[in-house]
Amino acid sequence: MKFIIIDGNALLHRAWHAIPPLYTKKGELINVVYGFTMIFLKVLKDLKPTHFVVTFDKKAPTFRHEIFEKYKAQRVKQSDEFYNQIPRVKELLEAFNIPIFEKDGYEADDLIGTITNQLVILNPLIEIIIISGDLDLLQLVNKNIKVCTLKKGITETIIYDDKAVQERYGLAPKQMIDFKALRGDPSDNIIGAKGIGEKIASDLLKAFGTLEKIYEKAPEATNDQIKERIKKILLENKDEAFLSKKLVTILKDAPIQIELEKCGLEGFDQKKIIDLFQELEFKSLLSKIPEIIKIQEQENKFVGAHPCVCPENINQCLEVQPLNAYKLIDTKEEFEKFLKELEKQKAFCLDTETTSLNPFKAKLLGISFCWKKREAYYIKVQSSKFKVQSLRNILEDIKIKKYGHNIKFDMAILKEQGINLQGTDFDTMIASYLLNPGTRAHSLDNVVFTELGHQMISFEKLVGFKIPKNIDEKKLEQIMELISVQKMAEYSCEDADYTFQLVEKLTSQLKEKNLWELFQKIEMPLVPVLTQIERNGIKIDVKILEKLTEQLVIYEKQLTEKIYKIAEEKFNINSPLQLKKILFEKLKISVNGIKKIKTGISTAASELEKMKGSHLIIDSILEYREISKLKSTYSEALPKLVNLKTQRIHTSFNQTITATGRLSSSNPNLQNIPNKGKFSKEIRTAFIAEKGYKLIAADYSQIELRVIASLANDEKMIQAFNNKEDIHIRTAAEINECKLNEVSPEMRQQAKAINFGIIYGMGAYGLAQRTDISQNRAKEFIEKYFEIHKGIKNYLEEIKKMAKENGYTETLFGRRRYLPEINSKMFQIKNAAERMAVNMPIQGTAADLIKIAMIRINNKAKILLQVHDELVFEVKDNLVKETVKLIKQEMENFPETKKFKVPIKVKIKVGDNWGEMKEVKS
Repeated sequence: MKFIIIDGNALLHRAWHAIPPLYTKKGELINVVYGFTMIFLKVLKDLKPTHFVVTFDKKAPTFRHEIFEKYKAQRVKQSDEFYNQIPRVKELLEAFNIPIFEKDGYEADDLIGTITNQLVILNPLIEIIIISGDLDLLQLVNKNIKVCTLKKGITETIIYDDKAVQERYGLAPKQMIDFKALRGDPSDNIIGAKGIGEKIASDLLKAFGTLEKIYEKAPEATNDQIKERIKKILLENKDEAFLSKKLVTILKDAPIQIELEKCGLEGFDQKKIIDLFQELEFKSLLSKIPEIIKIQEQENKFVGAHPCVCPENINQCLEVQPLNAYKLIDTKEEFEKFLKELEKQKAFCLDTETTSLNPFKAKLLGISFCWKKREAYYIKVQSSKFKVQSLRNILEDIKIKKYGHNIKFDMAILKEQGINLQGTDFDTMIASYLLNPGTRAHSLDNVVFTELGHQMISFEKLVGFKIPKNIDEKKLEQIMELISVQKMAEYSCEDADYTFQLVEKLTSQLKEKNLWELFQKIEMPLVPVLTQIERNGIKIDVKILEKLTEQLVIYEKQLTEKIYKIAEEKFNINSPLQLKKILFEKLKISVNGIKKIKTGISTAASELEKMKGSHLIIDSILEYREISKLKSTYSEALPKLVNLKTQRIHTSFNQTITATGRLSSSNPNLQNIPNKGKFSKEIRTAFIAEKGYKLIAADYSQIELRVIASLANDEKMIQAFNNKEDIHIRTAAEINECKLNEVSPEMRQQAKAINFGIIYGMGAYGLAQRTDISQNRAKEFIEKYFEIHKGIKNYLEEIKKMAKENGYTETLFGRRRYLPEINSKMFQIKNAAERMAVNMPIQGTAADLIKIAMIRINNKAKILLQVHDELVFEVKDNLVKETVKLIKQEMENFPETKKFKVPIKVKIKVGDNWGEMKEVKS
């Protein structure tokens, strides 16, 4: 028999500090519940208990407060955001049928002491494990009882038995009471014998055994036995030491009674567990439940429990659902009949199955279709190409609406088959993102689970094992082709079916939250645009990058030698441990203000930046790291990513990642190609136009400042933009109270930092760091700025107020970001949310604007890249002039730009490559 006792409050507090704030899409804070649940499930899985209870403290004072009024008096009460989560934790325990013990006047530790005492009497052979973060419980350890404590966070644990306690403290567990009585415990306001530390307390107990013996022998002890100074401390603090002993002693006779038969792990309320996990959006944790219940059945073989919840029947714990009608189309007759039905549909959902996520390398295995709930069809196509072509007319019919989840991928796959998928009307991944932009959990599995309460067939189950992240593409292709067509049909049909079911539900939510227009007019029309841009790719001159790599290798070697010379020894520059020894032990560089991590002082680039100028070696290490990154991330990596078929690099643009609505780029990320610093020009020069073509880069000029000027209706800034003034020179003149022609480059740079810093909620400290001025001077600048730009000041205050009232902030085009944490009582969390509330409408509006421009231009000019506020085009030499004019017209003047109170301007450059471009006037 293995009995687990969880010290509830200890684990709740550990979860509170270890897990950052997590919110459900309804705005419920759940970080404590999530952390506790993680530990709870880990205990069930790893320790395989037969019996289980959880204890909690009560709010009422305990008997210890009667003995000592100031007991725990200095403890700061946690915020309501912590305590409000405790009922949810208890709800979880009830679903698992776990008994909860709590009692007015007694701490959880006393209940644990009492329970362990009663259990050992009931069963002398019982094994008890106490789960806690509190080392006070070590006094209970004996042959029956162990204590499992959390070392750091909620994942690392250590189990204490008799031997482990002896090894750590040199004392027996029963001596831990006297040990704490002597050294005290500031966290509980237990005084102890003030001046006696951990080592002296341990030495005294090793010598005399108990607190009583120490005090019995102390008056007559020789200096060799107890030093005079220690003796004096002991005698002066005798009353405090014995009082402390009463306070730290865990009771074993609290007025509670354990009933062993009620503590058995049985009768889990599976439906309640799944419903609760769904409500709390614990999708990743739900997958652990079947395994845990299976373990409990095997370990306990209990009677009367519900049947095991396996991945196959986990959905049976939800509402009883009618059987799905999923059909594999594998004969010519069936296919022709299916085709006639498909032609009649005004809308349908489709899902492609492939051997790879790379559209250029993937083989199309099959396509599933659904136009009615719980009915879906799978067409196997990998060995029968004519079937795909037979679908062309329907798939290319713009009048028939197509639904999908990440339909951009399906478009790209079909494009490789020569089919231009038209009529893409609804992407459930994008809909989920607009409704919940603060999370990245937009996979079909997650969305279906959260919205429909259904657990999808996992990819792991389809394949039969967990696929390694770095698996070779050829190997993956072989694995995918070996999957039986029946299994693939069921998997794919389920995807199409549940995507179809999501459309109706997500449509009503989008309309309810006024996001329908944004979805229909911006996000969905952007999908085919991005598909085309990804397909276009951009040409790379591999020779330029190879030559650059040679230069970087030489330069890296020179820097290495320089660093060795400064350090006066050779070491591994890339090893944080070795670097720390050189910087802080050998060279004695000051660590004031430098972040500390688990392994000591941090040597991260952000921390080394703070030390810049303090020692010659710091600047050299930073430069070394920059060169190493340029080499590994760009000059060496990019040539390997050139598609052999197209001789271009093809990135993926993601619509559902950033919380502000900006696009992101991956595989590879072409939005972070450096444009400043050493060798950045050389890297950009490698991005070239085809022979007979030119690259055109069109960049929205100071778009975020133009956006805030309009949103804030700030007269001064609007006037400056309308007068075509340099906004940074104007700001510099205003805050420095000088004429425009008296503004120095340094003053302009400071003004620029203020203008853009305001958008990101930057304060005086941040401005001082960026501009190398004093914090007081920075504060004066900001105050002066807000005196002049009253519109911006009022707007920032108003936007925070609205976010607090509504729980979200939004762009000019209705895009929302939900910020439930803006009403947090925790200063840091609230401040961060306020900064997001200020930044999102500005950055998000700019993102919406460029998306509209992309939709307008795509069919008129070939877009290669989107880099935040910039678009890169490839145009024939003889069409450059007219295309520049077209781009400028389309990006600056369209109906949506009329919403702005300042002109929207685009700066255009032209060149043979991205690194050497010249500005042109249209």
